[in-house]
Amino acid sequence: MTPPWWFTLPAIVLFAFIVLVPSVRGLYYAFTDWDGLDPNISFIGLGNFADMTRDPDATQALWHTLLIAVSITIIQNGIGLLLALGVNTMIKSRHVLRVLLFAPAVITPIVTAYLWRNLLGPDGAVNSLLRLVGLDSWRQDWLGDPQLALWSIVAVIVWQFAGYSMVIFLAGLQSVPKEINEAADMDGAGPVRRFWSVTRPLLAPAITINLMLSIIGGIKLFDQVYALTGGGPGHATDTLSTLIYKDAFTLGEFGYSIALAVVLTIIVAVVSTGQYLVLSRNERAAS
Repeated sequence: MTPPWWFTLPAIVLFAFIVLVPSVRGLYYAFTDWDGLDPNISFIGLGNFADMTRDPDATQALWHTLLIAVSITIIQNGIGLLLALGVNTMIKSRHVLRVLLFAPAVITPIVTAYLWRNLLGPDGAVNSLLRLVGLDSWRQDWLGDPQLALWSIVAVIVWQFAGYSMVIFLAGLQSVPKEINEAADMDGAGPVRRFWSVTRPLLAPAITINLMLSIIGGIKLFDQVYALTGGGPGHATDTLSTLIYKDAFTLGEFGYSIALAVVLTIIVAVVSTGQYLVLSRNERAAS
């Protein structure tokens, strides 16, 4: 017997109160000049969105957001796949390596960011180590140089979450039947050929999950960027998320910041949906 639908009513009411109502109110404020405090709110239509197209900071933040998301997706998953292939072998230390490589992913991102902010400082451990081994010319102001700060953020995020991608890939690798690889080996296929023609198609679900998580996480990235650089130097590492925070809580432009948040939501929805459709089609073709 099917349980009565009204058993779900408390969850529906809670979801509406916590998610739907704030979302609708926020969408309305995106078309106003609300400053977060003044009860007198004027409806300005698409004014905030028009201002966005003329705002160089918003354009730059959008570019940084997409650059970080794409870089993280490619580098993190490439390293994660290599690590998964390495610890999927029969080496004796594979269990210890899996734990060590995954460990950074369980640390709170904000803690990791503050840790690396100290390590990458002008007098931090990274520069001290370079000086110790005689590589003084390699010492940099990793988070203070506009040319390096964005890539330093990418490196920190990859360091923390490559192990997370590794675990997902490892689960996919361990679900591949050994008999298939053994049969390919007997037919004369080398390691690269076996991976590309046999293992890779069967890894399609793991690839889909990893790419989805990476691209969505990269687009909405905030805490690591804000803790490492605060969006600086200048606006060199501002993303849409950090710009939303600054415009709302520093400049008091809540209407404009909510409009930015709406654009960010649309970007996440479009990119994730498009990526899911493409990867799902590839999964069906592989199976």
